[in-house]
Formats: sequence, C-alpha cells, structure tokens
Amino acid sequence: MKVAAIGILLIAVLAAVTATTALVSRREKAPEQEITLELPAQIARPDPLDYAPGRTEEYERAAAFGLSHVLFEKSPGGVLGAAQRTAGFRDLVDRAVSGSGIDADTVEAIVLLESAGRPDVIAGDDPENASGLTQILAETATSFLGMPVDLEASRRLTDLVNEAVRRGDEAEADRLRSERRRVDARFDPEQALAGTVRYLTEANKVFGREDLAVVSYHMGIGNLASAVRAYTGRQDSAVDAVVGDEGIDYARLYFDSSPTVHRAAWERLAAFGDDSQTYYWRVLGALGVMHLFRSDPARLERLAKLHDDLPSAELVLHPPSVRGRFVDTPQLEAAFARGVLVPIRPASGAHFAVDPQLERIAARLAENPDTYVALRPRAARMLTYLTAKVYELSGEQRPLAVTRATYDELSAATLTPRDPGAAAHAGVHATGFAFDIRRRYGSGAQAAAFQWTLERLESLGLIAWTRGRSVIHLAVSPRAEVS
Repeated sequence: MKVAAIGILLIAVLAAVTATTALVSRREKAPEQEITLELPAQIARPDPLDYAPGRTEEYERAAAFGLSHVLFEKSPGGVLGAAQRTAGFRDLVDRAVSGSGIDADTVEAIVLLESAGRPDVIAGDDPENASGLTQILAETATSFLGMPVDLEASRRLTDLVNEAVRRGDEAEADRLRSERRRVDARFDPEQALAGTVRYLTEANKVFGREDLAVVSYHMGIGNLASAVRAYTGRQDSAVDAVVGDEGIDYARLYFDSSPTVHRAAWERLAAFGDDSQTYYWRVLGALGVMHLFRSDPARLERLAKLHDDLPSAELVLHPPSVRGRFVDTPQLEAAFARGVLVPIRPASGAHFAVDPQLERIAARLAENPDTYVALRPRAARMLTYLTAKVYELSGEQRPLAVTRATYDELSAATLTPRDPGAAAHAGVHATGFAFDIRRRYGSGAQAAAFQWTLERLESLGLIAWTRGRSVIHLAVSPRAEVS
C-alpha cells in the first residue's frame, strides 16, 4: 500500500464522519456487469473525452480493459501464475472480510495487483517501504492500522533472509521469514488482509463509496479528499456528504478533470508520480484477471500471450490471428485504391504534419507515395481528433509530426523505426490502425496535453501506446470512433 502518511488532515476528516455506509458487493451485480476485459465500445461520441454522466459502469469496464496491460507485463512468473498464487489466499480473504461489508473480490484483486500473491515481497530493499501481501507501509501499519511492526527487527531479519537466499539455504530462509512474521505483522498474510480490510472500512466511512475507498488505498485518504474538494469546490461539509450531494464517483472525478475542465482536481490527481490516479482502474483489471482465471482460463492464457509479446496492449486490439493485414506493396496499393485506406495529408487547419523523411521513403517504395502515408478511416479520424485535442488543451500552434503510418509486412524492415523503446509490431502497422508521432514538441504545454490525451484514450481502451526514445507509437482500437 503506497499510501501517503496519515496526518492531521486524515484525523480531521475522520472526526467529521457521522455514519458508515457499507460497501456494495460486486457479487450482487448482474452477471453482465462482471469485469471480463472485453474490448470496449465507444462511450461518448463525437468526443470520447467529453465526460458522459450516468455511465459509470461503462467507464469502469473500459478502463479495466485499457489499463490491464501492466498486470500481464509485470506479474512475476506471468499473470496466470500470479492469479494462481493469489487464489491460494481466497479462504483467508473471505475470513478477513466476514462481517465487514467489504467485497472479497475487491480485496483479492488488491492482493493480485499489490504483490501478485507473494506474502514476503518488499517495495525496494527496506521493509519501512510497502511490504507484504497487501503492500502496507510501516508507518501506516503502526500509526493507523494498529499492526505490530518492530521495524529494526524486521530489517535485521530481512537482511538475514537475503543472505540465506544468496547461499541457497531455502530452509534457513523460510525459518527466518517465519520469525519475521512474528515481529512484523505485514508479512503475516492473515494480519495483512485484516489490516487492508480495516483500512477500506475507515476509508469508506470517509467517502461512503467503494470505488473512492479503493482509490484511497494507494493515494491516501487525505489526498483523495483534497481532490474531491478541488473538483466540487466545497469545503463546507464532511467528505462523504460532499460525495453524496454532488454524486461523485471515481469515473467522474477522473474522466471529468483535465487541463481545461476542473483543472484544480486534475492538477491534484496528476501531481502523483506513482500511478495513484489510475490505481482503481488497475484494481478493476485485476478483478477481470481473477474472474477469467476461474471462469475462462484458456482465454486468460490467450490474453497473456498477446500482452506479453509487446510493451503495450496493441496485439490485444489487433490479434495476429485476425485477418486484414497487408503483406506487400501490391496488396497495400489495392487497398488504397478501394478506399480501405485513406491518405492522411493534413488539410488546412490541421494540427499534424507528415514528417518529410516519411515522404522520401514512401516515394522510393511505391509509384503513389500516398500509399504509405495512409491509414484506415477510423485511425485517420483518431489522428485528426487526437492532434486537435492537444491543440485545444495547449494552444500550441506547432503541429505534431507523423513519422510512420500504414506499411506492409515486407516493407517493415525499411519502415520500422530503430527505436527499441517504441517496439512496434510490424503486423499492427500492416493493419492500417497504427501510426507514430515524433517526440518533439513546440512547448511544455503541448507535451503535457499530449500526455493527458494519450492517457485518457488508453484508459477508455481506444488506443494502446508506447513511448520510445524518439517517437510515440500508437495503435487505434478497431472499435474506436470519432468524428
């Protein structure tokens, strides 16, 4: 739990609470509301980043899909192994939430996201940091959750565990881990889960909502309360009253805050450099992983393969098994002639430009250079929309430069950028749904606006993207639509 230190603000907020609202169990929802990590459809048209009230569940499903890649990419030993380890603690989870009103599925998802089911993991080398099955900070454990933590003893035993592991003495390492559990409750799965349930219970008293309580597990109660107040402009009541009066849920707080709308709330959310603002979406993604682990493990395995191949979810958007890739120049030219691909020559007032180097390469590859300066219509509209949105948010006149668009698989060696950080799958460029934009900006405001737009579109599952040394590589969902 990478939660900010609990200070005076938290104490004041807790003192103002007058009632406790039980969390709503996800098991009470209709089966169709289960998080299944399905490719989402458009939420709002024509502008997907114009927040649409009353569609919280759609936002949640979309964001769970859009930000689930990290669960596949970073789960030690793979997501299936992490899910299996996590499932092994389900009986303890059920006992920990019994009588609390806290949803067991949500707690289990937190375990998967925080530790991948490893009860002895430490964020870094020092057990003062987030540690244990649910990654609780030592300060939070002792000052807020009432958990016994002898930090010096825990540090000493951690060093001894590491030494035993280096020697290959696993029996001694296990003995030392058992001793550490007695002096530091965070490493005891049962006590760690009980601490997490206590935290969520107290957070729910503050916010009166399950989603906000879960967000605060990473962000901190005081920090999230300040974001809610910044969004609403209200300091006059307890936070749970503000949340209830104004109808605040996390989908609204996140998707309705930007550099131009509810800017104060956006600035507070964006100020966290540790992914706090996307934590809830990743918890929902973990819910989806555990749901598939139990209901459709074969599909989870297929998803894992697609996620594992690249540093983004672009192969999930465009699996290699799906037809529609262009093999060579004649096939590409035929698609262009039929209107399957459209040229992306910027019209007057457009906020993107085509890199001259791409023009030169295209002239060498085809009789009609537009063949290689083209995209599928949906992707072309997304390019126009994205660059216009960046201009709207930043006011920067300098256009963003497109360095690569559609190319066929045989031309991949010539057209794939030599940029390891933007590892692009040639087959995705060959679908007509991928393009690259140079990382050279007219101002810091343009760079920040581009970052915000990429993050929000990814959160909606409408794009996948990676940051390379010189370009941003994007793949557009086949279901994305803008006008």
